[in-house]
Amino acid sequence: MSSQSPVVDLHIRDDAVAVIRIDRPEAKNALNHEVRERLADIFQSFAAEDRVRAIVLTGGEQCFVAGADIREFAQASPIQMYRRHTEYLWAAIADCPKPVIAAVNGFALGGGCELAMHCDIIVAGQSARFGQPEVKLGLMPGAGGTQRLIRAVGKFQAMRIALTGCLVSAPEALAMGMISEVVDDDRTLPRALELAAQIAALPPLAVAQIKEVMLLGADLPLQSALALERKAFQLLFDSQDQKEGAQAFLEKRKAVFSGE
Repeated sequence: MSSQSPVVDLHIRDDAVAVIRIDRPEAKNALNHEVRERLADIFQSFAAEDRVRAIVLTGGEQCFVAGADIREFAQASPIQMYRRHTEYLWAAIADCPKPVIAAVNGFALGGGCELAMHCDIIVAGQSARFGQPEVKLGLMPGAGGTQRLIRAVGKFQAMRIALTGCLVSAPEALAMGMISEVVDDDRTLPRALELAAQIAALPPLAVAQIKEVMLLGADLPLQSALALERKAFQLLFDSQDQKEGAQAFLEKRKAVFSGE
């Protein structure tokens, strides 16, 4: 499957990995409403697509996403911003049951940093720079840049990043737990595709349950989260892939997972 739009390219590979690339190089891939709507449509479609087991989201070689498109809201009123309901568009990404890997080169700022943090794994090139510079416009992050960031890196680093609008290098982001891996720039997308293919080859029901339980459990009290984990663990014993995985282990062979 292959499809194109003026702002987002996508295709599904033979290994069940879907690749989404934001393509607005003239605007450094800034997130305008068209891009947000297109991403929401794609993620909603892939959520129900059995041929997709993992997703890689990337931008250009020089820029992931430089931020929101300021021209769209520079003179907007509060009611106009409210009526945009962009939270519904972001939710399509946040609620996607398939693992999502961000491949980040260059700038991931403002909405671009928030977009990366909507993903489950972030692979960054050495050139990558992350930041939430909204404060420099008299604003603040509005799509998770305070809440996801503080959950990822803790109060003191999140406060420094959001209050100063500073740029964070890829090695620094890795050290504080903001991203998953740092690789050479020319390895960013290949490495993300490797991880996605590795995940896509695993039992999709188990993968989906792991993602769901980890994300939901993070906001629950520990005992409630542990109960959620136990129930999901027990549920997987009704899957054919669990039986196949156990049998293959005992027979010392490679498992063949059907997704059932």
